[in-house]
Amino acid sequence: MADIGRELARTLGTLAVEMQAQRGTTDTLRAIVEGAAHLVPGARWAGISMIQGRRVVAVVPTDPIVTKLDELQSELGDGPCLTALRDHHTVHIADMSAETRWPEFTRKAMDVGVHCLLSFQLFVRSENLGALNLYGGEAGVFSDDSIDVGTILAQHAAIALVGSTAEKHFQSALASRDIIGQAKGILMQRENLTGLQAFHLLTRASQETNVKLVDVARWLIEEHEEGVGR
Repeated sequence: MADIGRELARTLGTLAVEMQAQRGTTDTLRAIVEGAAHLVPGARWAGISMIQGRRVVAVVPTDPIVTKLDELQSELGDGPCLTALRDHHTVHIADMSAETRWPEFTRKAMDVGVHCLLSFQLFVRSENLGALNLYGGEAGVFSDDSIDVGTILAQHAAIALVGSTAEKHFQSALASRDIIGQAKGILMQRENLTGLQAFHLLTRASQETNVKLVDVARWLIEEHEEGVGR
């Protein structure tokens, strides 16, 4: 975990410097997506999918494979990133060969070398803006850490999409991740949950209350510390 923290600090610091030089939303999103491909454990390719009418459009993809998979979802009218948008939750396909919800999509994804996926809904308040999609070249490479870091990056991408100063938020990403990790630990111990279950509980609370994930985590930590101090 310490090694991951050092790598996050180094990479996020580099990205923050790069993003200070970006002039527009597209450049900012490109920095986030390229960072995701290097920063999220297991990620090999990344992109942002936007819904335009009935089409799924790839925005700043790191590889033509990402564009192909978005075009495929447009043709099929279904797929994991569309589900992430419609159902307001993160979609994790650990192994394309074992996935049954989107058989044609997963078959064609494997044909181009994609064997796992993480798709994060991008939203600010109640607005559905798109999805941040991360792809792996081997099955089972996405971990709890992958979901944690991907969620933070998705939050920054959503902020960039509505024109906020994403670089300032990006510099606080490591601190946000630590807070979320502490909150996960509290829930794991208090509710007897796995790490993934605790994280899902936090994200559900964030979505249903329209409160940022890190603020939900911070509130939980403060509540816990008040109880310990009594």
